[in-house]
Amino acid sequence: MTGELLTYCDDATGERVVLGAAELGEWSAATAALLTAECGLRSGDRVGVLLPPHWQTAVVLLGAWSAGMAVSFRGWATAGLTPATPLDATFVARRRVGSWLDDVPPARHQFVLGPGSPVADVPSGYRDFLTSVRPHLGAAAPEWSSAMRGAAAPGDVTFGEYGALALEIASSQGISRGDRVLIDAAAASEQPLMWLLAPLSAGASLVLCANLAPDGLAARAAAEGATRVLPRSPVH
Repeated sequence: MTGELLTYCDDATGERVVLGAAELGEWSAATAALLTAECGLRSGDRVGVLLPPHWQTAVVLLGAWSAGMAVSFRGWATAGLTPATPLDATFVARRRVGSWLDDVPPARHQFVLGPGSPVADVPSGYRDFLTSVRPHLGAAAPEWSSAMRGAAAPGDVTFGEYGALALEIASSQGISRGDRVLIDAAAASEQPLMWLLAPLSAGASLVLCANLAPDGLAARAAAEGATRVLPRSPVH
């Protein structure tokens, strides 16, 4: 497992993506470049992320935060957003696109993400994320400036606000540097504190598993060499 920082596997589709620190950083930097160099967004602009736990969701969140964006990731209603709330960019899962789009706040730039591959039937007004971000692979990572810790509008979250909470959660869950943390994507909320930031903030790697069989958690944990399962559950 050496060198693996984020592993994503889907037992239903067979998809498996392994990202080391360099690869995760490269995809995150490419997302930041997409938002800033191509879309023209600036630090403090508002980005809506309505995506399930997934490796692509991780790079979108880390890329947006590294570019200084304020991110709304929860359901629009609980985030205080309405269809009349303007956003600068949105990232939406293809499985949720349809009449549901009527409830998505408008944005200047709208991206759709599919399960592990470019979306074939991109809805009108949207762009496929993977197709759009790949030309930016190799972009320099943005400077981690004080803008990342600035104030956010109601319903938005800056990286700085989440960074401190992530460390507290990691400590409360007993996550330590070098741990390999297994997370059942179906049981994880779209709240990235638990499934993404807490393990990374502690210096742990994470294994995000989708469509696990009801009795497959222990077997998957053993196969992946997991030392911890969230919520707190040590693996022996």
